[in-house]
Amino acid sequence: MKNSLSRSLQAVSGGARSQLQSRIQGAVITPADPEYNPARQAWNLSVDQHPALIVLAEEAGDVAAAVQYAVENELNISVQATGHGLAQPAEGTLLVVTSRMKSIRVDTAARTAWIGAGAKWGEVLAQTQPVGLAPLLGSSPDVGVVGYTLGGGYGWLGRKFGLAADSVRFFELVTADGHTLRASAEENSDLFWGLRGGGGSLGIVTGMVIDLYPITTVYGGNLFYPIQAAREVMARYREWIATVPDELTSSVVLMNFPPIPLVPEPLQGQSFVMVRGCHCGPSAEGQALLQPWRDWRAPFIDDFKEMPFGEVGTISNDPVDPLPVFSTGAWMKALPDTAVDVLVRHGTAGDGPPPLLMTEVRHVGGAVARGRSQAGAFGNREAELLLFMVGLTPTPDAYGALARYTQQVKERLGPFLTGGVYMNFLEGQEARLRAKDGFPPENYARLIQLKRDYDPHHRLRSGFLG
Repeated sequence: MKNSLSRSLQAVSGGARSQLQSRIQGAVITPADPEYNPARQAWNLSVDQHPALIVLAEEAGDVAAAVQYAVENELNISVQATGHGLAQPAEGTLLVVTSRMKSIRVDTAARTAWIGAGAKWGEVLAQTQPVGLAPLLGSSPDVGVVGYTLGGGYGWLGRKFGLAADSVRFFELVTADGHTLRASAEENSDLFWGLRGGGGSLGIVTGMVIDLYPITTVYGGNLFYPIQAAREVMARYREWIATVPDELTSSVVLMNFPPIPLVPEPLQGQSFVMVRGCHCGPSAEGQALLQPWRDWRAPFIDDFKEMPFGEVGTISNDPVDPLPVFSTGAWMKALPDTAVDVLVRHGTAGDGPPPLLMTEVRHVGGAVARGRSQAGAFGNREAELLLFMVGLTPTPDAYGALARYTQQVKERLGPFLTGGVYMNFLEGQEARLRAKDGFPPENYARLIQLKRDYDPHHRLRSGFLG
């Protein structure tokens, strides 16, 4: 430990810092600089990380130079773009921040796009929608493209077109020894397999080319029902999704809106059970699929409508500003009445304020389930239901309490869970401890071997294998 600390201090000395700065176009930041605190911040404010050195990379060459510098100075390496979904904090490492690497090039004829490591999905939408194409983003356009994709990436077009990872043509990356290479089905195919759902532990992706799809309009939104109807709504949802086509991706949500100004006034401090979804076929068909809900009971709010796909983020309306949160999830076998009772009892208010902001069960299946088992490292494709739980954690004690609470919920749901996890829903220690449950045993063993092959000194400390 003392030797490691000594090397870190030496690496950030004035002369060493100048040496690195002369090799890159971006900025080198030390703990003594005023820019240090903003640069080290993750999106999840519960993460408090203190890297020895930060490189704000402008291009792939900066990433390679930073990694080579870390190797020369025996520093471990972390990486982040938007700072979402960190499996481990950048503590005493050289942190490569790729958020400035936002290049996007759309090839309309090929229906593909080159995406730089720092681009967010909203920035991709802004360039693809005007030419009639859509990427496979998740629920939030504010999330980084690369990190989301490395974890698999299941979003509102998932049942129709599959995972974001399934639509990658190739990755460009810097390995843990500072070499730049391309990974595709033809080049470095073993690494290509691992990067498609295997997380960010195998290299620092500087960009990638993805497929795009001819979607410009969808029918999407939310039906808000009183929280007292939660058990009925979840039971109806279970039956309803057995009848819907792949064009509809949906979820059922127990939502506890906090009493804060960021929430619209009619919703502040209120709880609802919500059916939300996105239909990417003809709007008339989407309307027909939602009609049984409207016929059953008029919702308190019904904001389903035809919308430009560029507005798809309004369906989940995920927060954009950084927050202190804890999130977790699990793949589910089924949603019987007993499981519904557990979710409602623990996902809504009891004697005091509800500990969870949101408990969501997403319908998967479709193109995700049909994906070839060896298309990439991603596992658990056979499960058709995906549980997600998230809550605010303004203090370390609150973080620990919510982690224990959600663990108890999952234990009570045990008979209805597959035992697998979706790695994009996990962070921190849980992501590292549960990594093996994100994949079939043979896929996990193959990922571990790839980690040994491409990072034999275990220098890259990002991702859940790091």
